[in-house]
Amino acid sequence: MAECIKKGVIVEFDFAAMDGAGLLFSVTKRFLEALDKIPFDERIEAQHLAGGNYQGALAEYFSVVKTKKTAAKAAKDLAAAFEAALNEAVPKAVSASFRNFVSALAAKGVKVVIATRADLNAVRPAFDGLLGNNVVLYRETAATYGSVKWDAWRRACAMNKLRNFSTIAVTGSGHGVKSALVAGMGSVAVVNPHVAYQDFGGADEVVKELNSAAAKSVLEILRA
Repeated sequence: MAECIKKGVIVEFDFAAMDGAGLLFSVTKRFLEALDKIPFDERIEAQHLAGGNYQGALAEYFSVVKTKKTAAKAAKDLAAAFEAALNEAVPKAVSASFRNFVSALAAKGVKVVIATRADLNAVRPAFDGLLGNNVVLYRETAATYGSVKWDAWRRACAMNKLRNFSTIAVTGSGHGVKSALVAGMGSVAVVNPHVAYQDFGGADEVVKELNSAAAKSVLEILRA
């Protein structure tokens, strides 16, 4: 068995490197309107969907609005709609600042796992020149609305030969901070306006953007 890499960072690209939370809200609002003219706003999202499993969260909300639509099918279709939106948005979000963030970590021997729910074949070209031995692209399959549960962080570690206790989760939500803690991982949170209301307590560091300064903070946390 290959030896685990000592230090690692898993970046929740869709929600930390870009405002995926805002994109998901827009996709969901359009989706529910087209599905059955189901009302949707920030309060409803926070109360019924944020941080929950797609199917369970939709089932809860569907019972409130008394729609006859099936939550299981809606969950599958919403996930597909969000993936399609990400396929277009992710390549545009691979900014110079993000490249600097990743390069600074990789230069110190830290393995960087860039996790996304987008189709890897669709977005991989946008990461040209960045991927290598210490930087990999990883498909995230979690069915959690706007974040991931603790087992997704652990799975990402295992799939990329990282130890949870020496890996930092870079997340874009308060829910992601909490799930990283449960997974036994430290975390750095990127706070976008759409999720600013969430509780980011427990994060090792809170930043506004992934750039060279954020990389320095991560390296200090990892003591790399």
